[in-house]
Amino acid sequence: MKTPQDIVLAPVITEKSMLATSSKKYTFKVAPDAEKIEIARAVESLFNVKVAKVNTIKVLGRKKRMGMKFGYTPSWKKAVVTLTGDSKGIEFFETMN
Repeated sequence: MKTPQDIVLAPVITEKSMLATSSKKYTFKVAPDAEKIEIARAVESLFNVKVAKVNTIKVLGRKKRMGMKFGYTPSWKKAVVTLTGDSKGIEFFETMN
């Protein structure tokens, strides 16, 4: 069984993700094999909040060039977690604004 720290790997800090925090949507980098229910339970246990829904996106690696050789950056999975209306916000994201 995975721990919540194995499922939620890191927060995603971008302009778009920080604008969404006003509507209680928070973006995280998650394990590639994590399912929506596992992600919801992990966020609830890590941050003591109530999750309304989870949307997941597979982010494909970009093509990069190093001299004459081509390669790809690693692919990863992103989850956008929406909290319920009566739930408090996640403190980490609130201090970033």
